[in-house]
Amino acid sequence: MNKRNQPRFALLGAALLAALVTGQAVAETAAPAPLDNLQTLKELDGKAPSHRSLDIQTWRTAQGSKVMFVEAHQLPMFDMRLTFAAGSSQDQKTPGIALLTNAMLNEGVAGKNVEAIAQGFEGLGADFSNGAYRDMAVASLRSLSASDKREPALKLFADVVGKPTFPADSMARIKNQLLASFQYQKQSPGKLAGNELFSRLYGDHPYAHPSDGDAKSITAINAQQLRAFHNRAYAAGNAVIAIVGDLSRDEAEKIAEQVSSALPKGPALALMPAPQAPKPGLTHIEFPSKQTTMLLAELGITRDDPDYAALSLGNQILGGGTFGTRLMSEVREKRGLTYGIYSGFTPMQARGPFSISLQTRAELSEGTLKLVQDILRDYLKTGPTQQELDAAKRELAGSFPLSTASNSSIVGQLGAIGFYNLPLSFLEDFMQQSQNLTIEQVKDALNRHLDADKLVIVTAGPTVAQKPLPPPTDKPQEQPMGVPEH
Repeated sequence: MNKRNQPRFALLGAALLAALVTGQAVAETAAPAPLDNLQTLKELDGKAPSHRSLDIQTWRTAQGSKVMFVEAHQLPMFDMRLTFAAGSSQDQKTPGIALLTNAMLNEGVAGKNVEAIAQGFEGLGADFSNGAYRDMAVASLRSLSASDKREPALKLFADVVGKPTFPADSMARIKNQLLASFQYQKQSPGKLAGNELFSRLYGDHPYAHPSDGDAKSITAINAQQLRAFHNRAYAAGNAVIAIVGDLSRDEAEKIAEQVSSALPKGPALALMPAPQAPKPGLTHIEFPSKQTTMLLAELGITRDDPDYAALSLGNQILGGGTFGTRLMSEVREKRGLTYGIYSGFTPMQARGPFSISLQTRAELSEGTLKLVQDILRDYLKTGPTQQELDAAKRELAGSFPLSTASNSSIVGQLGAIGFYNLPLSFLEDFMQQSQNLTIEQVKDALNRHLDADKLVIVTAGPTVAQKPLPPPTDKPQEQPMGVPEH
């Protein structure tokens, strides 16, 4: 059965370490090198957690696919992820075609329907997963490395990704599922606000429209259009092949050639253009509810921005974690205005958004919005404290091993490194840069990229009479006001 990786998999970020790659059917952890004579956890005090050192090998196939490979023999299996510049930013005049094409990959190949494909993978102990996002589309395989399991799994995977047949009955079913989801989204203030936010942020840019399209565009898409999009966006020259596991370099080369040669022939697609700066201001969506959803955003950074480490650490202090961040402390813990408030950079091929999101009681929405803006403005003015910075560095050092703890997490990292043309030493560089940052460096980076007076703000909720905010207190309420709505 198709397993879609819903969150966009991200390169290491201080707030996103635990969600680098999700949706895998089998969770495996490759054992790190043992600590000699470890008798008590106290022996770890003051020591950096161990993590896997990656020997990343890279080359190109004869068809032009970039390959990223890490040899890892701890488990008798391998993970492979194909990453294509085939996300919704490539939809052009047909919103939703990228998502629909990706969803149809494993619905049919010559001689096999969707059930036969699923049974084929399951019978080999293999797992197929896929997903489409704004920048990219991915297709992944996990298989045992023994040749009697590996070879038929690879043959089926190559057919699914390279030669889908786009059967009419499957297309009708998936279209109906999408149309039903569009109806559901009308009842989701968060989804309505999110769509409006991207439209306001990006205007005519390819990032502006919803990744899943809309009812009108999805209904009109036909199989011929899917084939044309597949031939263009799933071409070998537009693919990054990441492989991690129990394989030799020679075996990895043969696998990459086999998969690459099964893809349509063609070059890499052009990089995304830079978006224009949006006009700041507030847009309100009237929605019947007891709560108001709030999204505040501005253009952030690209994936290869040199300030990435400083911004990640700075955001971790502002609102990138859970409890203890500036936003969570002031808005939830001291005033009980929300169940959760979070901030984050989403760096992409072009400048992705920096955003802050929360829900609060409708009658307190105006005061809460001003409070959030004031917190951001003050943080940009003063920067983090030394105590906050030291705590963020410790948290990053403790969670950093998760980025290379399993083959599935590594293959996601490799795919992103290859897709965004980052240096092979990116992970180590990020960690070293983060641990060496000073207060002034973090503050300067934040002020280079953020401005509290240039926020695009979208709210969704009812128009009601407003009440003053409760004063802050060091004795937090047992429960915050209101309840989360989705």
